[in-house]
Amino acid sequence: MNRSNTLSEQLLLAVKMKQPYGEFLETLANIPQEDLEKQLLSHKHKIAFWINIYNSFFQILRKDKHLKQPKIYTAKQMTVAGQQLSLDDIEHGILRRFRHKYSLGYFPNIFVSALIKKWAVTAVDFRIHFALNCGAKSCPPIAFYSVDQLEEQLDLSGTSFNQVESFLNHEKKVMHISRLFLWFLKDFGGTKGTRKIISKSLDQDLTGYKISYNPYSWEEHLDNYDEKRFSS
Repeated sequence: MNRSNTLSEQLLLAVKMKQPYGEFLETLANIPQEDLEKQLLSHKHKIAFWINIYNSFFQILRKDKHLKQPKIYTAKQMTVAGQQLSLDDIEHGILRRFRHKYSLGYFPNIFVSALIKKWAVTAVDFRIHFALNCGAKSCPPIAFYSVDQLEEQLDLSGTSFNQVESFLNHEKKVMHISRLFLWFLKDFGGTKGTRKIISKSLDQDLTGYKISYNPYSWEEHLDNYDEKRFSS
């Protein structure tokens, strides 16, 4: 385990346990950029690090900085390796490989900085959408992500989320699923990929089923941690 990934886990744990985290923020802000890039060289290291950082900072920005939508996503209030970042920079720039926020994933953001391009993952993993928490009732719960168990953790997040958020109407052959699948349609492989993901999560053959997207509840739900999966 490298220093950066360990730090992201320590920060998230401190935020969850409501313990002082200033030391972790200072260390995170002052990591030499070259060191961060060396330690986050692999796809798994990047994803685990940035999911933990995103989920930590959302809680910090909302509860301690008192930021609300939409500013909480766009304000560059986080310092990582000397660089000022926003939650949008992490989600849509780094983890979604600089996809335009409102393009359903089909178009790149041509205005993204060279640094974000450099730090971005090599390919979009749709499972990040089952891991990032935006403080709303319809968001996936916060879990703990580590490099050595990342694949299993992301798979579990997706299966758990879809089992809770999906409803099948077998009589009318309609699958009612999270609106996340619509907002990030291309990330999920379009409607064909979406049907495949839901079929796997629910262990059902959904060939021929129509897709209906559930209303998204923006009712605030902070501190929504998956206690069964959170290592302390």
